[in-house]
Amino acid sequence: MTMKPSSEPRRGYQRLEQFTANPRRALWTLSIPVIVGSSIQTLYMLVDMFFVGRVGPAALTALAFNTPLMFVVMGVTFGLGSGITALVAQAIGARDEDQANWAAEHAVVLGALVTVFFTVGGLLGGRFLLALLGVPPELSELAWSYFAVIAGGYVFMVMSIFLRSILTGEGEVKIPVMFQVAGTVLNVVLDPLFIFTFGLGVQGAAIATVASQALVATAFGVLFFGLKRSHVEMDLRRFRWRGSIAGGIVRIGMPASLSFLVMGLGVGVYNRILIEVSADAVAAQQIGLRLDHVAVLPIVSISYSVVTLVGMFYGARRYDLLRSIVFYAVSRSMLITSGVSLLFFVFAPELASIFTDSEEIRRLTTYYLRTIAFAYPFFPFSMIAGRALQGLGKGTPELILSSLRVILVGVPLACVIIFWLDLEAHYMWYALVLGSWTSAAVAALWLRSALRRLI
Repeated sequence: MTMKPSSEPRRGYQRLEQFTANPRRALWTLSIPVIVGSSIQTLYMLVDMFFVGRVGPAALTALAFNTPLMFVVMGVTFGLGSGITALVAQAIGARDEDQANWAAEHAVVLGALVTVFFTVGGLLGGRFLLALLGVPPELSELAWSYFAVIAGGYVFMVMSIFLRSILTGEGEVKIPVMFQVAGTVLNVVLDPLFIFTFGLGVQGAAIATVASQALVATAFGVLFFGLKRSHVEMDLRRFRWRGSIAGGIVRIGMPASLSFLVMGLGVGVYNRILIEVSADAVAAQQIGLRLDHVAVLPIVSISYSVVTLVGMFYGARRYDLLRSIVFYAVSRSMLITSGVSLLFFVFAPELASIFTDSEEIRRLTTYYLRTIAFAYPFFPFSMIAGRALQGLGKGTPELILSSLRVILVGVPLACVIIFWLDLEAHYMWYALVLGSWTSAAVAALWLRSALRRLI
């Protein structure tokens, strides 16, 4: 494997020294660019929903039934990506260049395998999955027209996330954010063009999404294999499968992937429950879930930064820094989500009215936002605890916390509320809040115990 000249400073080691010198500053150095990029991505999601909503309520409902399937694919990809980030960060913390390079190479190969699995599975079984999620017959073609395009473009999404995960493990976040912003801007520009100008409706939104993802994936490819602007050095011509590395990525990342799968299936089940009451309730929940991204956006960004810092500090055996940065991240995240909760509760009707002209959907969306606002302040416990434990090489806790929130608490309570108590649709969202509270309590105890054992 070709090595860089010894006189050239290694980017990852420079960042390691900066991060250990000032961990709190490092958290914001990593998080703020990601928050900016995620904000623009979230803005795109809202703009996309705005345009689709203008096509009509049926288009919005069809998009809602696609959300669980997209959530599963993105979840598995991001989950494995977190395993990549953890291994690269640990290797850099331990100053093991070969391990970092091999982890990056395995990320690319695993990305190709994941792409084949989801693309083939989606194109062959997509109609069946949509029907299984409860898509009404009159909306089946509309929902499939969106999903078929998205499935055909999975390669761009998967490879972008995996390559970005490598850079995140190195402590490099600015370049991925720049690529993400460029792709999002392109998506926003293309949305009205394909949806309205070309008259493609919901399918046009999918085409715009795939086109923008293709741009981002190409940019990452040029960065790694053309310009070679990264700490790691990949030579896929000499690639050799190493079970310990692939197993490490899967061991850390797969439980996180399964946790996303649980959440995606949870959304699907919630949709299936709500469709028995009202299609408007499904559309309202779709709007609410998109707005949830705004509420948790800073926390998601901070939690991904925690994976990098915990991985590096763990690899460098700086357990004192590891403990302090985790508690700092949780406390600051709670302050942020508490402020967002207050804003969402107060301005819920105004937020709902942006995305739909339907009075009933606006009413139900307002109920959703004012209910789920009581869960937001507790999200940091489960999110950051799961990511911190991933940085330590433990992926299972995140899966257990997600399963507790959705399968053991959320879904059963939702069924009781709708089918047994026969209450109105909006009461179901109290089940989501109770699930979040339970998961947060268990996460706090779990994280405290793990850090005590480590110290």
